[in-house]
Amino acid sequence: MRIGFGYDVHRLVAGRSLVIGGVDIPFEKGLDGHSDADVLLHAVADALLGAAALGDIGTHFPDTDERWAGIAGVDLLGRVAGKLLEAGYRTHNIDATVVLERPRLQPHVPRMRAIIARCLSVDEDAVSVKATTHEKMDAMGRGEGASAFAMCTIVATDRNG
Repeated sequence: MRIGFGYDVHRLVAGRSLVIGGVDIPFEKGLDGHSDADVLLHAVADALLGAAALGDIGTHFPDTDERWAGIAGVDLLGRVAGKLLEAGYRTHNIDATVVLERPRLQPHVPRMRAIIARCLSVDEDAVSVKATTHEKMDAMGRGEGASAFAMCTIVATDRNG
């Protein structure tokens, strides 16, 4: 068993959709980035890549490469799952936390868990997603952005023994 940690952060800006955990959430702002800027799925992807010692999403999907412009987090996470399998690993579990002052994410958490589980071919009970705020402290607390932290465990497939 191997353990990975991932982190991502993006600014909230007008004129973008707010997509977190693969869920399009109604809000007046969205996360800014080269892709859909899905902080949750990016953090999960980085945790998985790190656990397998495969680098990070910036290495595999650089924001300087137009092929990845606008890529959906679910597509990116699916590609990461494929890279994991190629390296001889599969996801065991995910535990993630999103930090966002508003809107409230709790109503969307069940869908986020289902989407992540589907992308990684695991049961939903292997995926935990939590949401919290920064209690109105600092840039996150002022609603200037969102961040996510993710921990994962991966296990070797039969290919690795």
